[in-house]
Amino acid sequence: MARNKVSIIGAGNVGATCAHWIATRELADVVLIDVLEGPAKGKALDLFEATPVFKLDLNITGGGTDSYDLTADSDVVIITAGVPRKKDPVTGQFPSRDELVKTNQKIVGEVAREVAKRSPNAVLIIVSNPLDAMCHVALNESGFPSERVIGQAGALDTARYKAFLAMELGVSVRDIHGMVLGGHGDQMVPLPRHTSVAGIPIRELVAEDKLQEIIERTRKGGGEIVGLIGVSAWYAPAAGTVEMVEAILRDQKRVIPSAVMLNGEYGYDGLYIGVPAVLGAAGVEKVIEMELDETEKEMLKISADAVQSVVGVLGY
Repeated sequence: MARNKVSIIGAGNVGATCAHWIATRELADVVLIDVLEGPAKGKALDLFEATPVFKLDLNITGGGTDSYDLTADSDVVIITAGVPRKKDPVTGQFPSRDELVKTNQKIVGEVAREVAKRSPNAVLIIVSNPLDAMCHVALNESGFPSERVIGQAGALDTARYKAFLAMELGVSVRDIHGMVLGGHGDQMVPLPRHTSVAGIPIRELVAEDKLQEIIERTRKGGGEIVGLIGVSAWYAPAAGTVEMVEAILRDQKRVIPSAVMLNGEYGYDGLYIGVPAVLGAAGVEKVIEMELDETEKEMLKISADAVQSVVGVLGY
């Protein structure tokens, strides 16, 4: 039986770590593509040279952006490509939000077109920022149905939320149940009403002030990492992405908070927003619509408005 195949466009820290964990879980053959051909080939070769140690039977190859043919017939394509928001070394100024969106729109759009031509049945997982807007770009440029274009953010924010709760309580992360909705970062919508530890409501175990501190730390989780090491996180973002990849490749029907196109759910239409979704072989197989209280609805609206303002820059 033929093995599954996952292509990763963007061989930076997140992309390379996705490749690492896909390989160690023996989920699929892996292709790494990057505008910098050497690092993509080198990381792929280095990772492949580790496979005899762990007795892993899979292929790992890399190439530059003239090597998209390597990605043909992928089951899943992870798109991490794009430029970060960083200071101009000459002027010392950050690019405007609109400039950053337009730059990454061009990059992600080209990637989506190239991979769609070669893997017309693939599921696309978008990790590039600004995430929700780049999902719209990939959807428009690939021509894929929306259930096969999914954004990764909720899986990361949820992982951070669970990790911080487990640290506070001194319990196994396996017993923390909960999720967050909405956009990534400051627009995150926490759901403490739906958070529990082995079935015990979280508010019976954690004081409200401490719970709010944990929620705020989750919102600022990416910034905390940047403050410590000077660059964006990669282990947790890659882990959240690979969780989604595994659910799709193994048709697990996992409920994972993901950025998905809403068609009336939660009162929104035609917009990518982070919500719980059932992920399986077809991509997004179902959107789960939770009952939100007024506070949660208002937070989701703030998140949706922020997404809409960025999507408006795209010109679609």
